[in-house]
Amino acid sequence: MNLRRITLAILLTGATGAAAMAQRPANPETEKMTVPAAMQEQFADSKTAALEKNSTRAEAYYNFTIGHIYEQQYEASSNAEYATKAIEAYKKAYALDPKSQVIGERLAEMYWKAQRIHDAVAEAQEILKRDPDNVQSRRLLGRIYLRSLGDVSVSSGQSETVSRAIEQYREINRLDPADSESALWLARLYRLKNEHDKAEQVLRSILKNDPENEPAVEQLTQLLMDQGKSPQAVTLLEGITAHSPTPVLLDLLGDAHTQAHELEKAEEAYRQAAELDPSEVSHQRGLGQTLLAEEKYSEALKVYEKLADVMPDDSDVYLRIAQIYRELHRLDKAEENLVKARQYAPGSLEVMYNEAMLYQAQGRFEDAIRVLSDAVTGIKGQPPAASSRRRSLAILYQQLGQLYRDTQNYQAATYTFEELGHLGDEEDRRARMMIMDTYRAAKDLPKALQTGKEALAKYPADPAIRTSHALLLGENGQTDEAVKILRAQLHGDAGDRETYLNIAQVYERGRRYKEAEEAARAAEVLPGQARENEMVWFLLGAIYERQKFFDKAEEQFKKVLAVNPKNAPVLNYYGYMLGDLGIRLDEAEALVQQALKEDPFNGAYLDSLGWIYFKESKFGPSESTLRKAVERERHDATIHSHLGDLYAKTGRGDLAAAEWEKSLVEWRRSLPADMETDKVAELEKKISRSKHRVAQKSTTSDAKP
Repeated sequence: MNLRRITLAILLTGATGAAAMAQRPANPETEKMTVPAAMQEQFADSKTAALEKNSTRAEAYYNFTIGHIYEQQYEASSNAEYATKAIEAYKKAYALDPKSQVIGERLAEMYWKAQRIHDAVAEAQEILKRDPDNVQSRRLLGRIYLRSLGDVSVSSGQSETVSRAIEQYREINRLDPADSESALWLARLYRLKNEHDKAEQVLRSILKNDPENEPAVEQLTQLLMDQGKSPQAVTLLEGITAHSPTPVLLDLLGDAHTQAHELEKAEEAYRQAAELDPSEVSHQRGLGQTLLAEEKYSEALKVYEKLADVMPDDSDVYLRIAQIYRELHRLDKAEENLVKARQYAPGSLEVMYNEAMLYQAQGRFEDAIRVLSDAVTGIKGQPPAASSRRRSLAILYQQLGQLYRDTQNYQAATYTFEELGHLGDEEDRRARMMIMDTYRAAKDLPKALQTGKEALAKYPADPAIRTSHALLLGENGQTDEAVKILRAQLHGDAGDRETYLNIAQVYERGRRYKEAEEAARAAEVLPGQARENEMVWFLLGAIYERQKFFDKAEEQFKKVLAVNPKNAPVLNYYGYMLGDLGIRLDEAEALVQQALKEDPFNGAYLDSLGWIYFKESKFGPSESTLRKAVERERHDATIHSHLGDLYAKTGRGDLAAAEWEKSLVEWRRSLPADMETDKVAELEKKISRSKHRVAQKSTTSDAKP
C-alpha cells in the first residue's frame, strides 16, 4: 500500500474542510456584534489550543493507522522489518496520545507478535497501573500469559506463568461474571495447577447461570473423570443429555461409563453419538473400543472396517483390526493388517508391541523376543529426557521378561526385570515381584524368598510386595506365617476378595482344604458382579478336586463357564479332570480343545490333550501332542511321566524309562507345596520294574549259547 497516498488523503481532507469553512456565507447579525479586545484574545488562544489538540490527535491517529498497516503486512509476510516499523509507529501514536487504551493495547499486542514478550507484559501492566479495573487490559495480559504457556522456551517458568494467568482471569471473572469464556480459561488454568476444587467451583458457577453451557459441562466432566469420579460425571451428563442430547456430550457420557466399567451403557452412548453425527470419527472410535473391550469382536470389526474406509491411512485403525483378528484366531489376517499399520506408522512402539504379541500367538517366540529387543534398543537410543522413554521401556522390559520366563530362559528374564527396576521406584517395586516369580518358576525357592526379603526391607508397607512374599512362604510350607501376613491386609471392603483368594490359595497349597474352602467362601459372599467370582469358583473347584470330591468340583467349574465360556484355565482343568478319571472322554477332549483355541501353545493344555488322547487309545496324536508339550515345558514332571507312559504302552521301554527318570528328577526339584509323594512312589516303582525287565532281558541274552 502507498503510504504517500494515505498522507495525501488526510491532508486533502483537512484542506477541504478548511476551504469549506472559508467559503461559508457571512452572517449579517454576527458582523454587527462588537467583541471586547480581551475576549477576542482569549478566544483566539482557545481556538489555537483546540487546533493544536486536534492536530496532535490527527497525527496520533495517522501513526496508529500506519502501525496497523505494518502489523498486517507483518502477519502476511512474517518479515521482522514490518514488525519493527509497526512498533515504532504505535509508539509514536502512544506518545502523542498516552491515555489511549486502544493504542496501548495494540502496542502490547504487537510486542507479543514480535516475540518481545517482556515489553508486551510491561506495556499491559502499565495500562493496569493507571486503571486496575480495566477488564480489556486484563484480557490482553491474560492472553499473553496463555500464549507464553505454549512456548517451550519458557517451559521452565511455566508454574509462575500459570499463577500470573490465573491472577488475570480471576480478576476478569470478578469484573465481568458474565464472561463465560474467560471463566472457562480460569478453570483450565486451575486444572493445570492441580487446584481441582477451585476449577470445579468455577465450572459449577458457570453451569448455575447457564445449565446447558456445553464447554463447561465438557470440562467439568473431564475434571471429574481425571479425579476418578466417574459416577458424578455420569450423573451430570445423564441429566443434560436426557433433554438436550448432543454428539459431544453423548461421547463424553460413553467415556464416563467406560471409566465406571459400565460397558453396555458406554456402547449405547457411543451409538447415539454416532447416529446424531455419523461423520465424526471419534464416536465410531469410542464405539469400536467399547465393543472390543466387551469382546464383541465381530461387531467391533465392522466398526473398524468402516473407519478404514474413511481413514485409509490411519495406522491405529489397522492395529485394532489386527487385534480383533488375533482374538478371533485368524492370525493370517492379523498379520496382514499389522503390515498396513507398520506401513503408516513405521517405528511405532505400539505396532511393534502388537507384532510381538502376534508372533507369540503364532508360537514364534524367538521372533517375538527379537522384535521386543529391537524396540528396547530403539527406545534406549532416545534422549533420557524424552517424556515417554521411561514409560515405553517399562512396558517393553515387562513383556520381554515375561517372554523369556515363558520360554524358560530364567537368567535372561531376571536380567530384563533388573533393567526394568533401574527405571525408577515404581518400576523397581514391580520388577522385584517379577524376579520373585521368576525364581519360583525356576524352582529356586531360596533365591525367591531372599528377593522377597530384600523387597520387604526396601518397601515394608507395600501391599503387593507383602502379598507376593506371603505366597512364597505358602509355597515353602510356611502356611501359618503366610496367612498371618495376608490377614493383616483385610480392610472390610470389596478389595478383600483378592486377599481372601490369596489366603485360600495358601491353605490349598498347604493341603488344609477346610480352611481353604472357608476363605474362598468369604470371598464369594462379597458384593460384586458374577464375573468377579470366576477365580473364587475356580479355586473352590480345585480344592474339591484335590479331595476327590469330583461332583462338587464339576459344579464349580460349570459356574465359571456359565459366566465366561472362554476361561481357558478352567476349560483345561475341567477337561483334564474328566480325562484323568477316564470318563466322558469326548467331552473332556472338547473342553481342552477350547482351552487350546484360546492359548494354542500352552504346555499344560497340550499335556492335557495328549493325556486324553492316551486314554482314548489314540496313541499317534497322543505322542505328537505330548512331544509338543514337553518342548514348551521341559521341566514339568507330569508331562515327562505321561510321555513315559505313552512310550511304555507302545512298547518302547527304554524311552519310557528315560522319560520317567526325567520326571523323577523334576519331582525332586519341585517346590514343597508341589510335591506329591504318591506320584513319586508310583514313578519309582515304574522305574524299578523297567530296570528289572532290562536286567532280565540281559540275563536271558547272556544265557544263550
